[in-house]
Amino acid sequence: MSNIVAIVGRPNVGKSTFFNRLVEERKAIMDNVSGVTRDRHYGYGEWIGKHFTVIDTGGYVIGSEDIFEAEIRKQVKLALEEASVILFMVDAFTGLTDLDKEFAIELRASEKPIFVVANKADNQDRLFMANEFYELGMGEVFPIAAISGSGTGELLDKVVACFPDDGEENPEIGIPKIAILGRPNVGKSSFLNVLLGKERSIVTDEAGTTRDAINTHYKLFGKDFIITDTAGIRKKSKVKEDIEFYSVLRSLRTLEESDVCIVMLDATKGLESQDLNILSLAVKNKKGVMIMVNKWDLVEKETMTMKRFTDDIMERLGEMSYIPLIFTSVLTKQRIFQAIELAVQIYEDKTRKIATSQLNDIMLKEIENYPPPAWKGKYIKIKYVTQLPTRNPTFAFFCNLPQYIKVPYERYLENKLRKHFGFSGVPIKVIFKKK
Repeated sequence: MSNIVAIVGRPNVGKSTFFNRLVEERKAIMDNVSGVTRDRHYGYGEWIGKHFTVIDTGGYVIGSEDIFEAEIRKQVKLALEEASVILFMVDAFTGLTDLDKEFAIELRASEKPIFVVANKADNQDRLFMANEFYELGMGEVFPIAAISGSGTGELLDKVVACFPDDGEENPEIGIPKIAILGRPNVGKSSFLNVLLGKERSIVTDEAGTTRDAINTHYKLFGKDFIITDTAGIRKKSKVKEDIEFYSVLRSLRTLEESDVCIVMLDATKGLESQDLNILSLAVKNKKGVMIMVNKWDLVEKETMTMKRFTDDIMERLGEMSYIPLIFTSVLTKQRIFQAIELAVQIYEDKTRKIATSQLNDIMLKEIENYPPPAWKGKYIKIKYVTQLPTRNPTFAFFCNLPQYIKVPYERYLENKLRKHFGFSGVPIKVIFKKK
């Protein structure tokens, strides 16, 4: 069994602050407003040689009819089911509340180790006030200050003592990462939930439901992947709240850390300028890219509707027209598994190495059919081509006068590489070196 620690409690007691301290990076968004965290958020921690997974959860509220709080309750219960140790976080500054007492009743049904953690105990008075939580009857109370780290060592000593083994350092190392990106409310979280067959991310009709970047392990064709659901990315001018600003930053950081980006569009709106910005950013960062046109079921179909839609997008993509499209409907589950298969294919192309002999057999014939144009009376002769051992497909063409080869011929060679070897959705770099 994995070593999993779930941090739970009512809203605004400092769960995300403590989560960030345990994973030693600012992964979860923090704000003084309650309800910032909504989905389950995972990270990895280590203490005295013991490795464990940490789950941050939204604030648990009982009896509320708010749609987000009802969905957060479901996410908290899923986290409790996954966890091997539960940290019940309370607020030493506010003191014991009715919400704490009600949630304690829910937790008592669990047979897992539960530690009451009194956060914000950052001075002598609050350390004394933390004793109030013994009234819950849940054993020892651990006063801490998540923001400074005070008291966390004593708590973690007790927590790791509950683990049956040392755990795995970071299960995500070396696993390919697929990011789902796009504008708000295009269906990113719904897509992830359908793939997994369970509610991994909260879904509502309200734009901006997802705030943090949510990582999930996914297995396909016997291979492991990490699929990340991200917050919708809007134009800077439309981002007014701090929380949304940090959500967008998390989404952009996820793009930078991913191997393949699935950029999702709303079929009823088409390719908008913000979608082009996201695609350009993915290409600039040398990521594998695909376009997933969602909500295709809402488009009125006529003869050649899909072809006209595709032609229009390809024309707007310009130099990025090597990016493949797939038309889906998450609601009706139309082509959603083909979409993830396409993402896997793009990852395989991105990491593929082509034999030098095969490259030379094919590409030297193409060069012979259409040699580089002469420059100032000097003829350019390409003698040899090889793929370099880089993270992204990079091909070196060795010739006598590399400085005279111009961009149009470079594009010609790139197009021929794509024609013969695929690389759909993968940025290719062509360089010329002196023979």
